[in-house]
Amino acid sequence: MEKGDIFKFVGLIAFFAIMISICVLIWPYVADLFEPGGLDRVIADVRGAGPVGFLILLGLQFLQVVVAFIPGEVVQIAAGMLYGPWLGALIILLGCVISSAFIFALVHKLGAPFVQNMVPTKYLEKFRAFEKSGKLNIVVLVLFLIPGLPKDTFTYLVPLTDMNMRTFLLLSNLGRIPGILVSTYAADGIMDGRFVESAVLFGVAALIAVLGIVFQKRIMKFLEKHSHRGK
Repeated sequence: MEKGDIFKFVGLIAFFAIMISICVLIWPYVADLFEPGGLDRVIADVRGAGPVGFLILLGLQFLQVVVAFIPGEVVQIAAGMLYGPWLGALIILLGCVISSAFIFALVHKLGAPFVQNMVPTKYLEKFRAFEKSGKLNIVVLVLFLIPGLPKDTFTYLVPLTDMNMRTFLLLSNLGRIPGILVSTYAADGIMDGRFVESAVLFGVAALIAVLGIVFQKRIMKFLEKHSHRGK
């Protein structure tokens, strides 16, 4: 086994060790989210933890992006209920930046085989086609802006293109901002008694997300078609 292969193998083991450690630390909160009244208990626990509450929420958001088994909206709603629309959104965005940078650096070190073991790679060739067309930047911004698309999968795939980390972090997290703000603002509305307003916001966001899920193949084909037209 060559030195590069040994390094990648050790890196892969280290990655899973880190993920297992975070899961063990955060799991009581994650498991409680899916129990009746769990969200209220998690909110009370995090609020009662003081400054550590920020770290708990950051840990949840980090885990959500890196492992992607926690629905992102659940963490965003909790953030809005805990810290209000603006500070809650800032914490979530910070968690997205940290986790995205971590994944980007990891993918660059461990390469395509690591990604193939972590996420579906059906979109990989499309990203490489966008790269060749010179439209990768705008495509990444649009994909991260549309609710319902598999952003966490994209976070693993984009680092396999020639896009640098700074550009990726800027575009991907800029695209996340509207969705994060809607979730945290609507969640704060629930705590503030603005139930109708929150219900409308959640309803519109859910509808757009469903449309994004249903039409994700068409969206990708549309972007692919128009990126080739611009060549």
